[in-house]
Amino acid sequence: MQRLTGELVERLEAVPMIVRQRHLSWLLEQQNPDGGFSGREGGSDLYYTGFALRSLAVLQGLTPEIADKAAAFLRSQLAKSTGVVDFFSLLVSIFLVRLGGGPDILTQAPTDWPDRVAETLETYRHADGGYTKVPGGSSGSTYTTFLVALALELLNKTIPQPEKTTAFLHSRYRDGGFVEIPQMKRAGTNPTAAAVGTFQILGTLDDTTKLGVSGYLPALKSDFEGGIRANDRIPTADLLSSFTGAWTLNELGALDRLDLVALREYAESVESPTGGFRGGLWDTQVDVEYTFYGLGVCALTWHA
Repeated sequence: MQRLTGELVERLEAVPMIVRQRHLSWLLEQQNPDGGFSGREGGSDLYYTGFALRSLAVLQGLTPEIADKAAAFLRSQLAKSTGVVDFFSLLVSIFLVRLGGGPDILTQAPTDWPDRVAETLETYRHADGGYTKVPGGSSGSTYTTFLVALALELLNKTIPQPEKTTAFLHSRYRDGGFVEIPQMKRAGTNPTAAAVGTFQILGTLDDTTKLGVSGYLPALKSDFEGGIRANDRIPTADLLSSFTGAWTLNELGALDRLDLVALREYAESVESPTGGFRGGLWDTQVDVEYTFYGLGVCALTWHA
């Protein structure tokens, strides 16, 4: 997470100031009075607050004032029950608030809270070696396993018995990419990105996987739009897949296998002139999540 944030910060400096300022101004307008950020349905939400703070961080616009306001919202969420996705968003937001000059929200937490959190996350562990979306789920989820690995990394912890998680991920391999659930036969961009990210955290990314993924992801480019599709059965690109696919190839040293000019133009085609990004050409509304992906695509492609 820290490497991702740092690299996007550095690369976004190549993007014209007028573009960065447009999205920064839009993001600042999205912060609610309670300090959180909304999705498309209104009301502050942990998931979208995490993406808004990540976007502000890579734009170098996360000030102590914004961080202080966000801290108030995050404190209001500490005692609530949540799933892995929202919990990861909470952890990331706490880290970013501190990075932005805001308070350490967990300063009053018990000293053993990272151990207790790690124990709770382990209740999501499935016998197949992955982690489920809810305790007792029928099978491990590639994406949830990635989030648990990231959360533990933020807690300075590691996944117990990493060899089982590595074997779980390999069981999800399909013709160069990875699937989310075992019943799926055809790989997808986002579970592939999640699997590669988890391998990296575990230190078990092998050359065979690198070679397969480096060939699989470029083949998902939409010739009509320039972006990357979620899988080879979907005809249209989306900004999420475009970013996760491009970032994964960047991590594998294979970003040059994409048409970076076409990818940048795709991001520009879903950019609002008043700030923010839509999810794709099919989308009609901007939001803070897709704005993070759009900024990420611009960062990775602007030099092309």
